[in-house]
Amino acid sequence: MPLRGYAAHMSLPEIEPGLKVAAQMPPEPTAEEFAFAHQMGVDHAVAWTTGDKTSAEFYKHCKELYDENGIMLYGMGNGNVHNVAAITLNLSNRDAKVEEYNQHLRNLGSAGIPYTTYAHMANGVWSTPRETTRGGASARAFDSARVDEAIAGGGHGSRPQVDRDITEDEIWENFTSFVTEIAPVAEEAGVRIGIHPDDPPGLTLDRIPRPIFSSFSGYQRALDIADSPNVGMCLCIGCWLEGGESMEEGVVDTIKHFGAQNKIFKVHYRTVDQPLPHFVETFVDDGYFDMYDAMKALAEVEFDGVLIPDHIPTMADDPKVGTAYSIAYMKALLQRANAEVSGAG
Repeated sequence: MPLRGYAAHMSLPEIEPGLKVAAQMPPEPTAEEFAFAHQMGVDHAVAWTTGDKTSAEFYKHCKELYDENGIMLYGMGNGNVHNVAAITLNLSNRDAKVEEYNQHLRNLGSAGIPYTTYAHMANGVWSTPRETTRGGASARAFDSARVDEAIAGGGHGSRPQVDRDITEDEIWENFTSFVTEIAPVAEEAGVRIGIHPDDPPGLTLDRIPRPIFSSFSGYQRALDIADSPNVGMCLCIGCWLEGGESMEEGVVDTIKHFGAQNKIFKVHYRTVDQPLPHFVETFVDDGYFDMYDAMKALAEVEFDGVLIPDHIPTMADDPKVGTAYSIAYMKALLQRANAEVSGAG
């Protein structure tokens, strides 16, 4: 097991300074998908894989493919070990899943991919039926009054059936045992782990609470438990805005606090029309929070990870349209924030 403290910091991956707007892309993009990324001016990407495509050889193949096409593959998620009930609820196959996660980290390290996202929601992302946002665009929503209609998972997490109320202490204990096993492996592999907020945050759903990654203090306690430079945040601004005042601190103060600790590794740059109990996701320029304030705060703390658009409302019946619109807006905000923070603006 590697030493903590200074020696552990030596295992942090080398990351180019500065904020980077990235695209979410497949693990093996086509020539057309690479061309679209270049046309948007994107040179960083993150991808997800699942099934049997999780070996060190596959990760190396993906990294080489991206390198050949002039894009840095910053992160790779593994749906097989992301937000799984075996780990979050300490089920019978828990140990096997933890070892599978550790192998995922080792495979990333051997491929030179510096980052992965993890979530600990116990029963996945929950959404109620889609609603409309600006201009009638179809968008993800969650309405607490319609929770009986909710669908959990969304490709990231299952909806396990439990026959009793799960306690908050159990969720904390399961996280503690998990993170203390994986943090040394992440340090040895030189991989950053960014933990995604609960989505939606703070609610008890199907008898399972979400006490950890649904508040500022929950995150701080969890990162203190991890006690590793390689374990930090995938800060989903959208989730933070979903929670509103229940998150305890606003987006800007959260960025300044955790950014000063070098604990923000990736940002999901999305927004909503209002906080819980009922929110609808909307375009990056149309939520109740000024997204420029977040971009400026990230520049001020010298965030060096990537920002991606996420959960983009449908535009013109073509996912590429919303992606291009979101990335263009993000790049404009980034240009302005860098100029203002550097004093050139």
